[in-house]
Amino acid sequence: MAATIKDVAKLAGVSTATVSKVMNGSYSISQSTIDRVNNAMKELHYHPNLRARNFARQSTRQILFLTTLGENVGFANPHMFEIMSGLEHALGNKGYLLSVKSITPMQAPEFVKEVFDSKMVDGVVIHASVISRALDELIKYKEIPHIVLGQPDFASHFCWLDIDNKLAGEMAANYLLRCGYQSLAFIGGTDEDKISAHRLAGVLSVLKEYDVIVPRHHLQYGESDCDSGFWMTEQLLQSPNRPDAVICANNYIAYGCVNALKENMIRIPEDMGVLTFDDFPFSRILDPKLTVVDIDVYDMGMQAGKLILNKMKKPNLQMQFYCTLPSITVRGSTAGE
Repeated sequence: MAATIKDVAKLAGVSTATVSKVMNGSYSISQSTIDRVNNAMKELHYHPNLRARNFARQSTRQILFLTTLGENVGFANPHMFEIMSGLEHALGNKGYLLSVKSITPMQAPEFVKEVFDSKMVDGVVIHASVISRALDELIKYKEIPHIVLGQPDFASHFCWLDIDNKLAGEMAANYLLRCGYQSLAFIGGTDEDKISAHRLAGVLSVLKEYDVIVPRHHLQYGESDCDSGFWMTEQLLQSPNRPDAVICANNYIAYGCVNALKENMIRIPEDMGVLTFDDFPFSRILDPKLTVVDIDVYDMGMQAGKLILNKMKKPNLQMQFYCTLPSITVRGSTAGE
């Protein structure tokens, strides 16, 4: 005869209500009690009818993640998968499955409307690259539990969390000034690259505070890739007053920067320091290894998972804030403090 929830409760020494809370991922149960209940279910080979339980409580136990994927996205945007891993970890711990859908901003509103009208998922996590004003209005009107990864670039009703890239830029500039560098350059992405723009804004705010003048040719803009990093560095080296340190907006730009410096026989860090943001994919394999302002995007994903679960419990909760404090990882590409 198959075991029942009462059998599990008796073996674990708890009430049936506690067993139910453990299966539902309640935050109010201690880890020791959770372990006892899970061990009892294993010992009794108890498998709850999740489908019936979810139907009764009008829940699918699934969260949808909307983003834009494609060929080579793992190389072009490696942070995406770290975020997804953290998100899945937080949701999996509470018994939720994570579904992933690649979509465009134009397709997203109709798709979100369809999945929520048909009750296919309980909530949605949305990468900022696929949001739009139409999606904002839909989510507000239908009161859809959601969290956006990244600050929207327009006024919205979205709940969102993001990394404080301006603060990261401030940390980069402050660190290099403490190390004794006096002439800083920044090579970054185009105007559409908001992450690069925010990091540059942080750098410039610190330099202004210390009355450090930044020559116009010390600020170079291009694509966020290795070839562009190489070209922008070449432009810096042709300027009459070379900088003594370069801040690169990302690892790809930094890769091109390091190659250009080596080709021009510029020693790192003796002749010029190099600092970048994030700790992969190249910062640990280049020679010398790069000093970075590191962002814990895995933690960002975990926070997003906890927030969407909280949002489902409290639909009126409004959240718009920065998360995950950056930190400096010092390596051989800069002179020490």
